[in-house]
Amino acid sequence: MAKRVLIAIDDSENASRAVSLVAETFDKDTEIILLSVLPKMVAACELNEPTLTAHFKAEQSLFCQVEGHKENLLGQALEQARQRLVDAGFSEDNISAYLAKQKSGIAKDIVSKAEELGADIIVMGRRGLSGLKEFFLGSVSHKVLQLCKDRSVLLAQ
Repeated sequence: MAKRVLIAIDDSENASRAVSLVAETFDKDTEIILLSVLPKMVAACELNEPTLTAHFKAEQSLFCQVEGHKENLLGQALEQARQRLVDAGFSEDNISAYLAKQKSGIAKDIVSKAEELGADIIVMGRRGLSGLKEFFLGSVSHKVLQLCKDRSVLLAQ
């Protein structure tokens, strides 16, 4: 069984199922890494180009507000996941949580963090996109599967 598990979470029901899967399936002495990647909205928040439309400039502060709200939601999701694992019998000392700002792409950032921290497996929820949307947009879980070459990925339904 894996000794170091990275659970990639957001504030979705799918992520909650991934945490539950780990809580119910993995040994209680497993080291758990909780990771949320904050989407890169700050770029739109910080734009200051003279070519921007007046409408965009007027609404620009909303991007900053959305990012702050998303950061709060992800922080709460991390805390709820940590508490769910502790309630299931995992030691608080074996649970670490990271809220990382997106650097290159959410999937790439998840895989990079797993490599950096030596995770044996990545556990995450599968997105519930329709077949057509998933075909055109892809999903973070699908991209993680494609990017992972040296570790396993477990998707929770």
